[in-house]
Amino acid sequence: MLNRVVLQGRLVADPELRHTQSGTPVATFRIACDRGYKSKDPNAQSADFINIVAWRQTAEFISRYFTKGSMILIDGRLQVRDYTDNAGNRRNIAEVVAENVNFAASKRETGGGYGQQNNNYNADGYAAPQQSAQSNYSAPAAYTPNNAAPVANEFAELNDDDGELPF
Repeated sequence: MLNRVVLQGRLVADPELRHTQSGTPVATFRIACDRGYKSKDPNAQSADFINIVAWRQTAEFISRYFTKGSMILIDGRLQVRDYTDNAGNRRNIAEVVAENVNFAASKRETGGGYGQQNNNYNADGYAAPQQSAQSNYSAPAAYTPNNAAPVANEFAELNDDDGELPF
C-alpha cells in the first residue's frame, strides 16, 4: 500500500507549537495550495486549504523557521482521525502528517535569506548543513600521494604495482 502526499503552498498563519503531556513537540498549521486551473466563476475558490501536523524535530524546525506567508514544500502521508468536539459530536478530520519539509521560496522572495539554501528537515532529525552567506570554506589542496608532483590536469597518478582492484 502507498500513502504519500507532496504539497507546496504558503502558510495561512504562523505554526502553532505545543507539547504533549509526555513533552513531545507537535506543530499544527494550514497551507494554501493554488489549484491548477481558473474557474469562470469569479467568486470560486482558487486554492485548497490543507491541515498539516508535524512531530518532534520537524515540528520545532517548522515553528522556528516558517511564518505566515512562507512558501513550504511538504512530503508526508495523509491521515484521517476521529475525535469528539466540545458539544459531544463525533467529527473526523483529514490532515497531512509532515515527514520531510523544505524551504520552497525563491532567493528573490526571501531577500537572499534562508530560501537560497537547500535546507530540509525530516522526522528522522536530519537537517541539511547550514551555510552562511559568507562561508569561509575553500576547496582542499590537491592530494599528492607519496609527495609525487601532481600532473598537469591537477590529478595525481596512483602508484599501484600489485595489479589488484581496490574493490
